[in-house]
Amino acid sequence: MLELTTTKRVGRRQFHFKVQGTSFHDTIAEYDRLSFPDVPACGLCGSDNLDLASRVAQDKFKYTSVKCLNCRGDVTFGKTQKDEQTVFLRRKENGELDWQAWKKEDK
Repeated sequence: MLELTTTKRVGRRQFHFKVQGTSFHDTIAEYDRLSFPDVPACGLCGSDNLDLASRVAQDKFKYTSVKCLNCRGDVTFGKTQKDEQTVFLRRKENGELDWQAWKKEDK
């Protein structure tokens, strides 16, 4: 079993991910599933006070995102239809990350 450790920077934090495979090719293929770039700052307010967050909606939909701890905006990870283990950050048509402002939910 081969292992590879990679680091992704999200704001001022570093996250370390370890991937494994039975061969060099399989290990690099696992690494490629983390196909998102470093995120240096919030696309809305410019803060580097970012963190990774996850939530479950309606007891069935799982969401993972980069959340700004200052303005509460976020950009959500997407998954490919062929392989839900391959993740990417959602982008607008112009290629920029698709940051969404926080909206207070009415109850």
